[in-house]
Amino acid sequence: QQLRLVLGSNNTIVVNGAPIPLQTPSAQQSGLKLNIQQDIVNGVLYKLVLDFDVARSVVKAGNSGKYLLKPVIRTVLVAQGGSLSGVVTPAGFPTAVLLIQNTDTPATTFTSTTGNYSIKGVKGGTYDIHFLPTDTSYDKSVKNGILVTDGKVTRVDTVKLSQ
Repeated sequence: QQLRLVLGSNNTIVVNGAPIPLQTPSAQQSGLKLNIQQDIVNGVLYKLVLDFDVARSVVKAGNSGKYLLKPVIRTVLVAQGGSLSGVVTPAGFPTAVLLIQNTDTPATTFTSTTGNYSIKGVKGGTYDIHFLPTDTSYDKSVKNGILVTDGKVTRVDTVKLSQ
């Protein structure tokens, strides 16, 4: 829902060639609270963009010659493609998981010790997933036509490696 930024104390503005300290009321102590207020999907990779409006953030304090830094920051949360996850059995040894689209391999990972894998930040589209066990007594496996949708997690059926 929210993010808090604690600002440093070395803030200045240059007016007529001379640096003037910027005072930042409370942002150096308690921090600057940014409201995000966007729903997110567990397992999806997001990029948080902070749009800092300088023109509205620096305010002259009357005729005192002082300037205040009152940051105006808009937050934008953007899903970075979709994600996919699944399980490979048997576990106990790593299995390479390769995401392939045409002749491109945009992402790879290995299974965990429990056989789980997850790939985040995948551009929406249809992929083939190749499973290459490091234990060579098991055969390779392929799942074809897996659809990944931006902003969503695709759950892939469990892959059972055979010997």
